[in-house]
Amino acid sequence: MKADKVLDAKGLACPMPIVRTKKAMDELTSGQILEVHATDKGAKNDLAAWAKTGGHELLSDVEDAGVLKFWIKKG
Repeated sequence: MKADKVLDAKGLACPMPIVRTKKAMDELTSGQILEVHATDKGAKNDLAAWAKTGGHELLSDVEDAGVLKFWIKKG
């Protein structure tokens, strides 16, 4: 999936992946896609909930060699 911006949040513990995701999302315009890479297992539930409450759309998430990858479309 093509992303407009990639955020590397690997090695960060909660709540930092969310904090960094929010900051990166603020730099995008509506409809753009942010790709987030995280290693914190809690990020899966946290980012899904954050995207929903923030009016964004979690398009996809996969785990690849211990790295969680998310694609979030800005609302």
